[in-house]
Amino acid sequence: MDEQILKLQNGSDIRGVALEGVEGENVNLTPSIANRIGQAFVQWLSAKTNKSPDQLKVGVGMDSRISGPELMVALSAGMISDGTDVKCCGMATTPAMFMSIIFEQSQFDGSAMITASHLPFNRNGIKFFTKDGGLESSDIKEILQIAQDKEEKAVDVSEEKNFDLIYLYARHLRAAIMNGVDNSQKPLEGLKIIVDAGNGAGGFFAEKVLKPLGANIEGSQFLDPDGRFPNHIPNPENKDAMESIRQAVLANRADLGLIFDTDVDRMSAVLDNGDEINRDAIIAMISAILAPSNKGATIITDSVTSDRLTYFLERVLGLKHLRYMRGYKNVINKQKELCEQGENAPLAMETSGHGALKDNYFLDDGAFLAVQLVIALAKAARQGKKLQSLIEQLPPPGDELELRFKINDENFKEYGKNVLATFAERALDAGCVMPESFEGVRLSFKGGPEADGAEGWMLLRLSLHDPVMPLNIEGTTPGSLEKIKHVAALLLQGFDKLDMSVLD
Repeated sequence: MDEQILKLQNGSDIRGVALEGVEGENVNLTPSIANRIGQAFVQWLSAKTNKSPDQLKVGVGMDSRISGPELMVALSAGMISDGTDVKCCGMATTPAMFMSIIFEQSQFDGSAMITASHLPFNRNGIKFFTKDGGLESSDIKEILQIAQDKEEKAVDVSEEKNFDLIYLYARHLRAAIMNGVDNSQKPLEGLKIIVDAGNGAGGFFAEKVLKPLGANIEGSQFLDPDGRFPNHIPNPENKDAMESIRQAVLANRADLGLIFDTDVDRMSAVLDNGDEINRDAIIAMISAILAPSNKGATIITDSVTSDRLTYFLERVLGLKHLRYMRGYKNVINKQKELCEQGENAPLAMETSGHGALKDNYFLDDGAFLAVQLVIALAKAARQGKKLQSLIEQLPPPGDELELRFKINDENFKEYGKNVLATFAERALDAGCVMPESFEGVRLSFKGGPEADGAEGWMLLRLSLHDPVMPLNIEGTTPGSLEKIKHVAALLLQGFDKLDMSVLD
């Protein structure tokens, strides 16, 4: 039994080091292990579907990572060794791999995407899907437990069947744009829309979605897959990545810039004036697009969204804002739960750019979110308006800061829980306002004496997996950030195993 394989679990994903090249990071996701995981997934899927392995049809795809092809062959070989029909989808995206279960032309029983999202070049991982969506953490644990007892099986995969999934997926996205605009063949004619794929798997969106519909895509950059990521990290949360697409939009006088992460389950955007539409703003934008047909609906976000977003969603759009937990699976699962209870929750979205629409299988699909922006842009242009008109009443962002305190205690979860309990007790004693929070302790400041007139908020929480306590702060008036930071330091005094040197 190989217990090391269990350490590859990262929530509802499998993640590991697949290549040498980074000091101190030893390879632990090898082709041999991928082979065993492939066998385990087939065994797990067989039990779930009540089909024998030789009755199953599974699709396998990958992003642009250097280690992808070798891992894809090994993972596929493990599946084929039990008689499963495996379709090689080649360069794909995470949302496309789920849609391979939905599309009439494929209708796979399950699928696997080899990706590590925005992580460095030496990392890789696997995401699995069934008709119910992405697997849960408990499913991944079970698959890895099965893989522990497997031995690598050498199988010839040279006859593996190729399947052009991106062709189907791009056609699906084009149809959504045409239906959403005016059903014409060239609904994007006269618009300049550029894409930054960061050398990940998203370059197809420019060439196979936008261009055939009439959009001018000149100025699009880093469309070619390159797993070394030579230009910038393909991550909409990365400042250098966002600045790169921002400069490209301004230099090319584009109407809109779109940026994806490596496997295209996340996205952000840049408007024609260079304004970045990410974090709170991208949630506000998608919500504004959905609002007219979803009166009074609930928008679910992660815990670090700002008060300005709540104001915009509730006071301007007439929606409800449920600020939930971090983790894209958490917000999506909450969305599903509310919808099952009869509540309309059309969007669940993290500030990271993960966003799931109820009307798109609760799938966090960066390309499908981009489609919503493109449709809104085309409609606005026909009315002589700009896309930014949708969020013109969103208050400007404040000064933001995230600090990460290390916990120097083996039992870090218990220590962190004690910190949170004491922090909350001290905050209440100091007269701080404590809104409802589904993780950690959130404090809101409205100009009162408890923070010397500061306005803004802070959230202290405990990381799910690491011995770390992140503290997010936003000050919405000049000088408020430092005042709130000072309050945090006072409320956290005396915790000798909490490294707060970053507060200095």
